[in-house]
Amino acid sequence: MLYNFFYSYVELFSALNILRYITFRTGAALLTALIISFILGNPLIQWLKSKQAEGQPIRADGPESHLLTKKGTPTMGGVLILFSLTVSTILWADLTNHYIWAVLLVTLAYGALGAYDDFLKLTKRTHHGLSGRLKLLFQSLIGGLTVWYATDAVPHELSYALTIPFIKDFFFNLGLFYIPWGVFVIVGASNAVNLTDGLDGLAIGPVIIASATFLIISYLVGNTVFAHYLQINYVAHVGELCVFLSALIGAGLGFLWFNAPPARIFMGDTGSLAVGGALGCVGVITKHEFVLAIVGGLFVLEAVSVILQVGYFKMTRKRIFLMAPIHHHFEKKGWAESTIVIRFWIIASILALIGLSTLKIR
Repeated sequence: MLYNFFYSYVELFSALNILRYITFRTGAALLTALIISFILGNPLIQWLKSKQAEGQPIRADGPESHLLTKKGTPTMGGVLILFSLTVSTILWADLTNHYIWAVLLVTLAYGALGAYDDFLKLTKRTHHGLSGRLKLLFQSLIGGLTVWYATDAVPHELSYALTIPFIKDFFFNLGLFYIPWGVFVIVGASNAVNLTDGLDGLAIGPVIIASATFLIISYLVGNTVFAHYLQINYVAHVGELCVFLSALIGAGLGFLWFNAPPARIFMGDTGSLAVGGALGCVGVITKHEFVLAIVGGLFVLEAVSVILQVGYFKMTRKRIFLMAPIHHHFEKKGWAESTIVIRFWIIASILALIGLSTLKIR
């Protein structure tokens, strides 16, 4: 909004020319989201506590320590992330860019879906909210609309293209099959982050790391010089996503301030479904879906651990892990919560570096 309003006056005030630079607006978006989070964090926590007398429902079959350490902690803290992210993005992004509206659409729609899921859990006093089938249905519909809108804004030769890491100047044209593929990526990323959100700071840390990684990827993919040098597929105007991703980093850091162990607030499905969907959408728009699977490998591991646990139990009535998702397995083995969180952050950082290396190894 600031960019669209003030840039028209650049001939009168040359100092406004700084708004032309994505790097400046990227930094400004991060700081804006961070400041908003800091300002609103405490009042939001107090308000949520007044509305949620007993806090987020805790799984009775989960780690025993959670019944003591996490009882009474309010949920739906994702509202703080979404508000800071949205305001900062609208202030600093070019609002004529289709990609900005695509990621905002999936982020806010998934956030609303997650908020309704959290509301059901709070009112029913159970960790079961919206049914899995209904959740997947709404996620798929929203994801399908987003992919259609985003691909319609992509250059023709890449509209329905699937690119492969490590291979230059090559892609598969999936045609209309690209839409269900994009839906799979967005819905999968959303639910994978949701499954990871089980310990204080566990999900938001890797989200920040993945966002920073894709901020770099978005800038390179949207820059003709760097895209040509690295021999990656150039997607016009995708660099504007840097503003959105930096706002997500700022909002994530602000939330982590209050979510760091011992957490004063949980993001809930309100936040986890939204930020996961946002990362999936960015992966689709930048044509780096497979790189997203590498960078977000921690989320993939968490999701796969649940799939394996459920599938194996149905076949054998036995369990592979002591508890799924896998972070609970390590809790059951006696690892301290902070140890699990920090080690998983280290893994996420390593995977991010591997993901970035795919840009040069072609």
